[in-house]
Amino acid sequence: MGKHKSADCKQCRREGERLLLKGDRCNTQKCALLRRKTAPCMHGAAINKQSEYAVRLREKQKLRRIFGISEKQMWHCFEKARKTTGVTGTLMLQYLERRLDNIAYRFGFAASRKHARQLVKHGHFQVNGKKVDLPSYMVSPEDKVSIKAASLKSFAPALEKAKEAQYPAWLKFDLTENTGLILSIPTRDEIDFPIDEQLIVEYYAK
Repeated sequence: MGKHKSADCKQCRREGERLLLKGDRCNTQKCALLRRKTAPCMHGAAINKQSEYAVRLREKQKLRRIFGISEKQMWHCFEKARKTTGVTGTLMLQYLERRLDNIAYRFGFAASRKHARQLVKHGHFQVNGKKVDLPSYMVSPEDKVSIKAASLKSFAPALEKAKEAQYPAWLKFDLTENTGLILSIPTRDEIDFPIDEQLIVEYYAK
């Protein structure tokens, strides 16, 4: 699991964008970017122009922070995408989207990806009826993600919200079984990250 020692709000300020690291709080007036938009350092307000390398580095760091993964995990994701037939940048984003912790977050079972990662590690979720406690587990089309029976009571508020939520076209929530269905692999248009993945590919390609 990637560990970021700096506060979540500082990570958003460093990238200059809302990364939704604190869930619903990020959409309120408590968002740190509304109060202070400069980078969290002594000379943050003076940081203006960036080199081409810095632009690519920041884009890579932004994606890492969104998912809370380590540099090693990010590199392995890129390498897997590079060795697979297709558009490397798009494949990389698809692999990250299909992580179990991200799926749990997408279905509203957790307030943030960080929270979802913790819940997955504690063994609250099942994939196709089998417990999976690995946040990086990659789901596939036709997989069913559900909450363990013993944990259903504590997830009752989240399930009520999930029934009324809007999901991307590649996901579906089964109201009768309280189960999340993976319909397909997301296309690039269905991935809503504020990311220019080509910059990340160029960063690692050097």
